Amino acid sequence: MRRLLSLKSKRILSGPYLFWAVSFIIIPLLMIVYYGMTDQDGAFTWMNLAKITTPENLKALGLALLLSFISTIICLLMAYPLAMILSKINVNQTSFVVLIFILPMWMNFLLRTLAWQTLLEKNGVINGILSFFHLPSLSIINTPYAIILGMVYNFLPFMVLPIYNILVKIDKNVIDAALDLGASNFQTLTKIIIPLSIPGVISGITMVFVPALTTFVISDLLGGSKILLIGNVIEQEFKQGSNWHVGSGLSLVLMIFIILSMALIAKYDKDGEGNAF
Repeated sequence: MRRLLSLKSKRILSGPYLFWAVSFIIIPLLMIVYYGMTDQDGAFTWMNLAKITTPENLKALGLALLLSFISTIICLLMAYPLAMILSKINVNQTSFVVLIFILPMWMNFLLRTLAWQTLLEKNGVINGILSFFHLPSLSIINTPYAIILGMVYNFLPFMVLPIYNILVKIDKNVIDAALDLGASNFQTLTKIIIPLSIPGVISGITMVFVPALTTFVISDLLGGSKILLIGNVIEQEFKQGSNWHVGSGLSLVLMIFIILSMALIAKYDKDGEGNAF
């Protein structure tokens, strides 16, 4: 009887989550698949997916892949040493790390990007400071460099947290044993720490690369609508062209990268050790 009540209570508690999952995940995905695989008359077609092969869309996709790759590499180079420093000191995850990395994420994504637009514009704060010290001004707004800067700023916490999470789980006795056996600090890093932290690195790379690839807000604000990434193209198909079929078809193409990232995580992080939270 108690077991039946426990099962019933679990079903009741899982009800809101199931409703949320069906309403905001499954149904929207099914709609994207439907619109992406049909034409204006509702007939099945592959033409919406084939739109990715047009020169304009290929250019936008290629540029998005390039900027996302560069941003991911920069985030990795910045996040790994920082995560190592945090893992070696006595840091309370629920206070310091959350305060430094999670708190900025609570601020609206759009506001954070608009702040960088204000900082980087021609008469912005940074150029004002440079002008005060009689230094040459920076002209990176509306360029790919500004977009990369915005991507790194917004997505860096998603790289730091999974790497930090996996580094603090490494048994310190393993590192001490390597040092006692005569391994140098560099050998310990390359032979012990980095291989054991691969799940966190893969998770971080995925959590940065995928949103950077699909973003359109950063490129729209910091690129001045002059630099089109594949996310901007999809946004225009939905909002300006009101062409849900082509927009959904291009979205399905991007879902390939999401599926590949999920497969990558499943291969290298089978135990979920690299999860950020």
